[in-house]
Amino acid sequence: MTTTLNAPVLEIDGLGIRLADDRAARPVLDGVSLTVRPGETVGLVGESGSGKSVACRSVLGLLPPGARTSGQVRVSGRDVLSMPPRELAALRAREVAMVFQDPRACVNPLRRVGDFLTEGLRASGSPAGRAAARAEELLDAVGIRDPRGALRRYPHQFSGGMLQRVVIAAALAAEPALLLADEPTTALDVTTQAEVIAILARLRAERGTGMLFVTHDLELASAICDRVYVMYAGRIVETRSTDELFDRPRHPYTAGLLACTPRIEAGSPAPRPVPGRPVSLAEDPPGCSFAARCPHAVARCAREKPELAPHGEGLAACLRAGEGILL
Repeated sequence: MTTTLNAPVLEIDGLGIRLADDRAARPVLDGVSLTVRPGETVGLVGESGSGKSVACRSVLGLLPPGARTSGQVRVSGRDVLSMPPRELAALRAREVAMVFQDPRACVNPLRRVGDFLTEGLRASGSPAGRAAARAEELLDAVGIRDPRGALRRYPHQFSGGMLQRVVIAAALAAEPALLLADEPTTALDVTTQAEVIAILARLRAERGTGMLFVTHDLELASAICDRVYVMYAGRIVETRSTDELFDRPRHPYTAGLLACTPRIEAGSPAPRPVPGRPVSLAEDPPGCSFAARCPHAVARCAREKPELAPHGEGLAACLRAGEGILL
């Protein structure tokens, strides 16, 4: 399908994912919609269990066993959920790449890093010499010293941060149009985390790659994302530009996430945790899923399920967002 220059590289449109009735009372994902354009980094944030990783993996057609789906997941205009296996394999090999949270779970500890990096290149038709040269270029691009020597080393000979750079290099090997980053810095120390974020931002700018960046850390999202989608209990509850989200959140859950983030500035208030606990898959409250934890909830919040609606320069799914309760 022919697409225009500014057309989204990723469009998730009303995505719903349900497990078998005896495994969950509510959908894992409920009407999730988001877009990522070329050269844009879009954040997907929320607590553990909100559905972020499921939404991210759905872009590669990686769904929970026995899942029933609705809506569409389009990459460059083509629906991933209806792709035949051969076309889906080509998508994973050439158009969309993913960087997972734990780099050591992505590599075979018995094979050299060079084998890991060149496998996909060889499968796509590159001769052995050209594949090795390309792997060396990629390692150099992500800041690996002595990239030629690194090709001969095994995964256990790399630190966690260096191995995550290797995984990023592998993800970029086919020059994908879309990069999925699922908590790619969670297991790293703060200094290494900053280095990896800088690499992702630089490579995105140089290559014009669209990126969906999944994290539970709003501060981290602010450092790399152009726009942010906030998820709670399988739904998008707020979306807007990063600057506006931080300056003027319109959903109490977003405000709660910001309030529990530690600050180092003088005079900053102490972090305040979001009260209560997230809604589990075994629960399906009739109204707003966040009502039981929300300091601004009123009686109708427990009865009516809010829909995403325009508020400010973005969207929020809150019955009281128009009342300025957070302003």
